[in-house]
Amino acid sequence: MVSLNPVQIFSRGAEEEKAETARLSSFVGAIAIGDLVKSTLGPKGMDKILQSMGRSEKIQVTNDGATILRSIGVDNPAAKVLVDISKTQDDEVGDGTTSVVVLACELLREAETLVSKRIHPQTIIAGWRLATDEARKALTAFARDHGSDPVKFREDLINIARTTISSKILTQYKEMFAELSVNAVMRLKGSVTAHMLYRSSRSWEAGSRTLTWMKFYITEKEKMKDKLFADAGVMAIEHADFEGVERLALVTGGEIYSTFDSPETALLGQCDLIEEIIIGEDRLLKFSGVKMGEACTVVLRGATQQILDEAERSLHDALCVLTQTVKETKTVFGGGSSEMLMADAVLKLAAKTPGKEAVAMESFARALRMIPAIISDNGGYDSSQLISELRAVHTEGKHTYGIDMELGEIGDMEKLGITESFQVKRQVLISASEAAEMILRVDDIVKAAPRQREPDHRDH
Repeated sequence: MVSLNPVQIFSRGAEEEKAETARLSSFVGAIAIGDLVKSTLGPKGMDKILQSMGRSEKIQVTNDGATILRSIGVDNPAAKVLVDISKTQDDEVGDGTTSVVVLACELLREAETLVSKRIHPQTIIAGWRLATDEARKALTAFARDHGSDPVKFREDLINIARTTISSKILTQYKEMFAELSVNAVMRLKGSVTAHMLYRSSRSWEAGSRTLTWMKFYITEKEKMKDKLFADAGVMAIEHADFEGVERLALVTGGEIYSTFDSPETALLGQCDLIEEIIIGEDRLLKFSGVKMGEACTVVLRGATQQILDEAERSLHDALCVLTQTVKETKTVFGGGSSEMLMADAVLKLAAKTPGKEAVAMESFARALRMIPAIISDNGGYDSSQLISELRAVHTEGKHTYGIDMELGEIGDMEKLGITESFQVKRQVLISASEAAEMILRVDDIVKAAPRQREPDHRDH
């Protein structure tokens, strides 16, 4: 009798997880990431303290999903997928970074249950695709569009900003910051993008490649006396290589020159007034009446650096969502009403669908309903009671109803003004379902062997 030894095809140090083991590993990693951030979801969400290790030991206090996931070290491949979709959500629309991870996590939690019941992953995926398409159609059909009515559209923007800021550290001053954010975005006439939101020390700048305020290092008057400009009665800034000088040039309509060889060809920028102002202990130069006209700055001041950083992130999210809404003017209602609306549509389609795909569609609807349930739990309310009440009213066609987080009961989101960006909701739905599908498809995880150090002949 000949004994056959298993064939080793991988290099020493490589690892492989197959079939159920690989799938379980993916589920566990992804669900752990979702569980990590879900307590931060909603207006009553909790914060996390992030402490970096090393010499600096920087401390961050935040409930921003993208910031949390960007800061932690993740080894599990499936968990890394969810970290990536959170980053993509932040880059594309600026908000919904926690929602997209939590929804993907709940989808995989449902998938884990279905797989344990011997339902094949491809069957689950087929049902999910039908559910995603139906949910997107329902969300699109119910979205409101006031883009052609300036008064109503501005009201939508104010509501969106207020809703976004409600889950942030600025929630106590949400009325003021909502108005401020809308004024900034509307002044820019919708030409700003998330990548043009410019951060400076102790302030957030929003501009279409523009800037009105910059913090300069102003030297003593005695030093300025020796400068050419001072002799000619011209105000000058000694260090002009500061961050954002390109935006300053653009907003004033000028160009940047590194030498004085040919001043007659220089394109000079213009503004009505330059004045030095003091905010707190900081000296700033304020440029008023700039040529381009599209510029605004919000200066934030906080008691600690952690509060200030979180306030910046909060305002950043609001500005990003508003700029997306200016481009895609459709809006939907928040408070979990959109998720309940989509879940109701998916369940109705599942009732008409034969086969095991219907079971997967029902699981998709349950995952959607978990979003308002988690929001409710984070506020200390009875989520089972509230979700059952929401299911009943949505079945009756009252799709504007969601959770009133102030009173801990269901309410009409339209009357309460709890409005969210359609673009953000759609992106959360699509990204979460695609990420969950990708992870569910995995049946083999191969970890490559570490690269071996080449022997150095000089050692001999």
